[in-house]
Amino acid sequence: MRTTVEGLHYDLVDVERAPGGLLRVTIDRRPGQNYAAPGDAINVDDCESVTRQLQYTLEVDGVDYARLEVSSPGLDRPLRSEADYERFLGQAVNLTLKEPLQGRKHFQGPLARSPQGWQVTFEDGKARLAQVLSFTLDEVREARLVPVVDFKGHKTRGLAQGQGHERTGPREPAGSAPGRAGKEDPQRLAMPPTPTGEVASSGQATLAQENEEGRNR
Repeated sequence: MRTTVEGLHYDLVDVERAPGGLLRVTIDRRPGQNYAAPGDAINVDDCESVTRQLQYTLEVDGVDYARLEVSSPGLDRPLRSEADYERFLGQAVNLTLKEPLQGRKHFQGPLARSPQGWQVTFEDGKARLAQVLSFTLDEVREARLVPVVDFKGHKTRGLAQGQGHERTGPREPAGSAPGRAGKEDPQRLAMPPTPTGEVASSGQATLAQENEEGRNR
């Protein structure tokens, strides 16, 4: 599946099995790649093109499914690979660690490189401290972009989450319909969540704190 998607010059972001025989495939455009429609956002034509090719590939490979859905990653795009983190350096991310650090697993802040790997800078509202969380990908359970909306209320990146192209599998009449089926307890296929983050040399996520009041004196 990855070979097919990347052969069409898209990134394979995620693959899921959902109830009802739904096979959900999430794709994204590659930076710097030329597409029929300009821009970085996946559109319905992109999804339809990948859907047609995947239907052929899945039939040849004998993959059992009832419905195939190809869609954009949405505004809260997951970060799965080292290349994802490089691509979205400087953007705000929501990060969930596998193990708690000082009693917490969830962090939000801009993504950056660190000597150990990756880091996010976040604020502790109570202590008024700017803190830096350093971590590695192995320590991250999940990482997603923080959705960004412009001042007019229009979403600024990609199709609205849930939009895409869906077709029935070989056992049902072919058809298409925009939209995204529910996500009741989907099971991920062959693409375990790759987290956002970086690992300290000790193998443990680390926090560095900076007192902003002292820094501004």
